[in-house]
Parts: sequence; structure tokens; C-alpha cells
Amino acid sequence: MFDTIKEVAAFLRSKGITSPDTGIVLGTGLGKLVNEIEIEVALDYADIPHFPVSTVESHLGKLIYGNLLGHKVLAMQGRFHIYEGYSLQQVTLPIRVMKLLGVKWLLLSNAAGAINKTYGKGDLMLLDDHINLLPANPLTGKNIDEMGPRFPDMSCPYSTVLNNKMEAAARLLNITLHKGVYAVVAGPNLETRAEYRYLGMIGSDVVGMSTVPEVIVANHMGLPCAAVSVVTDLCDPDNLVPARLEDILETAAKAEIQLIRLFKNVIQNL
Repeated sequence: MFDTIKEVAAFLRSKGITSPDTGIVLGTGLGKLVNEIEIEVALDYADIPHFPVSTVESHLGKLIYGNLLGHKVLAMQGRFHIYEGYSLQQVTLPIRVMKLLGVKWLLLSNAAGAINKTYGKGDLMLLDDHINLLPANPLTGKNIDEMGPRFPDMSCPYSTVLNNKMEAAARLLNITLHKGVYAVVAGPNLETRAEYRYLGMIGSDVVGMSTVPEVIVANHMGLPCAAVSVVTDLCDPDNLVPARLEDILETAAKAEIQLIRLFKNVIQNL
């Protein structure tokens, strides 16, 4: 696996991706931050050795490298998921490669459903912690000793430094930013009413199908990360309305404006 990671990193360096300091992962319906980047290199995932290919229509599947507010950023315009049939080692390969390329900070975003009934559609939530309900773990198998320890600590999976910057940016920009717990499930189906009740009982504020594997790998490698969920649907089991992808994407697009403002301010102050 480490040989594969090194091979991908060498390929990207040969294409001019040489000195990124901030990695960005843009989730469902949240890809427009790339419009703010002075792009130097743009590669389709399909053209990168060993990279999976995004099969979800709302994930464009491009790796973008360039300048944003004086910082070299490497942005994934779309990510991979276990429900697409990929292993979690494949899902997290880009995060491994980012670290090897020199990325020092990792910012992630996702679309999520609100378990917390005080949240509304289009709200943003900063991840303070998570609950991993996936059937597998990206660290399963032989440990990559060159990248991290066999048993990485997860007592503080999200960087206090980055989260403080996120909250400071939200106050400065007058953006409502909740702080809570993200539960990850495998998907691709949405949850039943009983499952939403269970997720609330175990302490979840939102639920989604991504992010946590990437965060586990980032912690394994000592890469500080922060993540923000965009609430795209409400998961009240007593008043449940069937979710439509079109509505989810429309809500994400509206909330994305605030997410972009938030990420830009944080990146500017790194």
C-alpha cells in the first residue's frame, strides 16, 4: 500500500503538484469552492494511477491544485464512498497522498441529515466528534508503519486549532455554526424512522455517509483536520418526509455560499 501511495504522489509531482499546504475535500453538492482557486493543475480522477473514480453524479471527480488567498491548496472536487463498492483503503488513498505531498492542514465538508431537531435545512455544523457505524475501518490490515502507529489515538479527532479558527471565522462573518457529533453509516439508502431514533439516542446530531474514514486516516498520520456538515435534510422520525436528491442538492447549493466564506477565512488565517 505504501508503494502505491508513493507512486501516486510521484505522478502528481510530475504533473506540477509540488507544494500544497492545505488539503480540501468537497462533499455532495459542495464543489464550487474550486471557482475561487487560481488553478494551476486540474486532473480527472480517471487519469490518476490507482485513484478510484467518482460514480455519484454530484461529485465531479477532479483534483484541483492552485492558489487560494496566498496558500497552495489541493482540493478534491468530489470524494469516494464505501457504498460505491470501494474499500476504505481506496476511499482514503487521496488523504494518504496529500500527506506525502506535504499537506499540513485538512479541511473536509459533507452533506448530512439533521438528527438534532434544533437544526434547520441549510445550517452548518462543525464536527466536534463522530460515531463510526461503518462495517469496516481504513486501518484494517497491515499497518503502514511509515505513516503512523498501529493504534492511533482518537481522543480528539478534530483539531482544536482548526476548530477554534472555524468558530472565530463564523463569529466574524456572522454565520451560524453549530457544533456537534456526526454519525457515519454505510448507505446508500437513507435511514428508517427507528434508525433515526437510535442515532439520536446514541448522541448523534447529524448523520452522513462519508468523512470519518478520511478523519481516521488523517489522525493516523498526524494530519490536523476539521470538518463541516451542511444540513440538507431533516431526520425527525415523527414527521419524516421522503428525501429527494434534487432537494438535497438544492439545499447544499444555497448553503455552500456560507461554507465557502467560512473556509476562505480559515485558509487565509492558517
